[in-house]
Amino acid sequence: MVNIRNITMTFITFLSLLLIPVDHVLAGSQLSDGEKQQINHIIVIYQENWSFDGLYGLFPGVNGLANAGSAARQVGKDGNPLDNLPRPLDTSKKPPVPDDRHPFPDQMPAAPYDLSKYVTVDEKTGDIVHRYYQNQLQINGGKMDKFAAWSDNPGLVMSYYDASNLPEGKLAKQFTIADNFFQAAFGGSFLNHFWLICACTPIWPDAPLSMVIKLDSNGILDQDNAVTPDGYAVNTVYSVNQPHPESAKNKCKLLPSQTMPTIGDRLSEKNISWAWYSGGWNKALAGDPDETFQFHHQPFAYFDNYADGKPAKTEHLKDEENFFADLKKGRLPSVSFIKPLGKYNEHPGYASLLAGQQHVSEIVKAVQESTYWNDTAIIITYDENGGRWDHVAPPHADRWGPGTRIPTIIVSPFAKKGFVDHTQYDTTSILKFIENRWDLAPLGSRDAAANDLQNAFDFTQTAQH
Repeated sequence: MVNIRNITMTFITFLSLLLIPVDHVLAGSQLSDGEKQQINHIIVIYQENWSFDGLYGLFPGVNGLANAGSAARQVGKDGNPLDNLPRPLDTSKKPPVPDDRHPFPDQMPAAPYDLSKYVTVDEKTGDIVHRYYQNQLQINGGKMDKFAAWSDNPGLVMSYYDASNLPEGKLAKQFTIADNFFQAAFGGSFLNHFWLICACTPIWPDAPLSMVIKLDSNGILDQDNAVTPDGYAVNTVYSVNQPHPESAKNKCKLLPSQTMPTIGDRLSEKNISWAWYSGGWNKALAGDPDETFQFHHQPFAYFDNYADGKPAKTEHLKDEENFFADLKKGRLPSVSFIKPLGKYNEHPGYASLLAGQQHVSEIVKAVQESTYWNDTAIIITYDENGGRWDHVAPPHADRWGPGTRIPTIIVSPFAKKGFVDHTQYDTTSILKFIENRWDLAPLGSRDAAANDLQNAFDFTQTAQH
């Protein structure tokens, strides 16, 4: 019997790889040979769930809130302007209830507002829906005016902090901040972690029907779930490999190991050292995870090359504690990905903004005080916007994204000082940067076409501690 879902999936994969509109593809760029050799270590710190305007809309010199224009005016699903939004919800309660932990009024503006008036940066807010189809509906063809309409916590969607003087903001003032950098894929953390390491969307053609998303006759979301009708996992599912939650006992609902190439594979093929350092990893593998450990933030664990029992899993997937040990003992790999533990990743709902910013600052300080600083580039970025509004319409590349604009800060002796980089980037620009440094083959059409962050650097500068 012909499997229609498999045929559809193969066809759409072909389209997404070969039929990207030429006028919307990011223009590629490349470091020169001399520039490459000045950077021997790349460290990617991957934080959680903030849009660019949500943190840096008031940062000096950026395309920020002052340029929001009509995008700041939110409309309902029917297209009519919203006069106000409801009180934000406390999503720590099940079901969520109006947030009485903070002095929110019963009605919030249907426009950007300063969250610090109600919640300090060391306190926690509620969470906001951030999923594949909702993100596209919120973007609304580039109008950026339906974030509240398609949110489960509309009173919080338009809020922002001015993070200019927080620890990461201070790094941005000292080094380079990119204000035209987009999450690679629509939606949430699960899918964007895949795009960070493989520029790809996980495939699950035979997913249980109970996990398949239902669309109406117009292709609009009707009933949300994890897997598209043509067999792609776009919202959170757990890997068949460890670690996964104790509650995920039904193996039929665990994503089978993926076989697409990853940036780790590309690096290993050329004997370039690398590691994914995750906060709380060792405890999670031992079956005693921290309550804020996020299983779906561990993308390499979803791939067959790093499956349970394979040597590459032990060699490359490590605890964040090992990063600091490797830094001190002179064994830092050429490429490091750092995924902080949940309570330090800035994710609204279970982490405070300040705790995560301080943690990132500590990582940067440790690198600056190490023997590696003089040839290192640190990229601080976020997986996705967390459902929070941003005014800049993302470019179009393919069915997967890019999605909403997110903050990215480049810290290096060679990063331009006090610079706002307006170059168009997305998460796959990080892959392109790594690929160009070590002459690696691209993983897909998106990273092949991406700009590679080179405009953030000035290699005429002398590296200093």
